[in-house]
Amino acid sequence: MTRIALILGGSGRMGRHAAQAFAAAGWQVRRFDRATGDLAAAARGARIIVNAWNPPYPDWQAQVPALHDAVQQAALAAGATVIVPGNVYVFGPSSPAPWSAASPHRATNPLGRIRIAMEDSYRRSGTRTILLRAGDFLDTEASGNWFDRMLAPGIARGRFTWPGDPDAAHAWAFLPDLARAMVALADRADDLPAFADIPFPGYTLSGRQMADHLAGLVGHPLRIHRFPWWQLRLARPFWPLARHLLEMRYLWSLPHSLDGTRFRALCPDCPDTPVDEALARAIRPL
Repeated sequence: MTRIALILGGSGRMGRHAAQAFAAAGWQVRRFDRATGDLAAAARGARIIVNAWNPPYPDWQAQVPALHDAVQQAALAAGATVIVPGNVYVFGPSSPAPWSAASPHRATNPLGRIRIAMEDSYRRSGTRTILLRAGDFLDTEASGNWFDRMLAPGIARGRFTWPGDPDAAHAWAFLPDLARAMVALADRADDLPAFADIPFPGYTLSGRQMADHLAGLVGHPLRIHRFPWWQLRLARPFWPLARHLLEMRYLWSLPHSLDGTRFRALCPDCPDTPVDEALARAIRPL
């Protein structure tokens, strides 16, 4: 039987890695063009739909509910399982870490509430869903994430920028590993509950720990500099994205990690890239 994976958002950072991982594992990969494609038609015959659509923060309220509703309808019609890349926004600062599927969703900020509602919509709809929850991304190319855009661009000059408490634990996911985890869970989709909330452990690194790893890789010391949040506060009245970046600022000083117990039980043989190798590949484009 042909295993077909439909990738939504295949040109984005998560969708790109997912498409590569599924193809490498022998799946037939379909990439969907939202501008011209028919989602229901594209989903026919697919066993897995990777929903890597992620609008910019200012568009979440207007776009996220409709986008995920369309995916749920297409998946239900096709009998497909949807893999949703989850994040840690749902927990909020008062939910104790390490975060797992049992951790309460206590976010009260707008982006956190949108994500809570989105996840709840999958539960209510009856769509077979694997929500693979991860921390901030480390990519293999400069894709506009926090690491390559804000934290690491100055490391050649001995400068590493951190947006909060440099000693606070922070959750990270190396995208090639996260994409391979999607494939491993897709192979077990029929054995999972209708809605499977599975945290991906990835790496837990504070700013100071990450700076130490990077210093070893580049061969010179790194000074930790504070991120200039004041610039975003000044830009907030005329740059909508600034408001949302400020909204999520708490995650950079709130110690947190993801409990990988369930993922390891389901996918004991899923390989982890050593952290120094992942960081070396993440800084190579910079």
